Amino acid sequence: MKDKVLSLYELLRIVGEIRAGGKGHRSKIVFTNGCFDIIHAGHIKYLQEARALGDILIVAVNSDDSVRRLKPRRPIVPQAERALVLSALEAVDYVLIFNEDTPLETISALRPDVLVKGGDWKKEDIVGSALVPEVYSLPYVEGMSTTGIIDKILEAYN
Repeated sequence: MKDKVLSLYELLRIVGEIRAGGKGHRSKIVFTNGCFDIIHAGHIKYLQEARALGDILIVAVNSDDSVRRLKPRRPIVPQAERALVLSALEAVDYVLIFNEDTPLETISALRPDVLVKGGDWKKEDIVGSALVPEVYSLPYVEGMSTTGIIDKILEAYN
């Protein structure tokens, strides 16, 4: 299995090669991002739907430091493990870890063809939407969330 967890520099090289080698067919690159802390069925469904929108799916994962700035008492699962789990999914072609609070710099560098976020995001509020030709807010899977899983675990042990 190829190494799917790459640095931005490595991914820029691969994306450049993909775009240069099109020969009449330009691969459509889809980009999404998130914390992906405690991956669940809602994440899987979302990533499968995102992948169906193009030929290659790149998933940018918030670093541990980035998650800590965004969500109290998180992450539960360290960034290397979150990236490894994502890289094992059939729908995911490449994974990178970013340290900023938003993926704007990463999106700006990669210039994907499609940008995807979950249904809890309005299209106009999706970071990087002004830079990408196609932007989608996929339907949120009701009742499936990392916070919900954490709450159930806490209830079971209190």
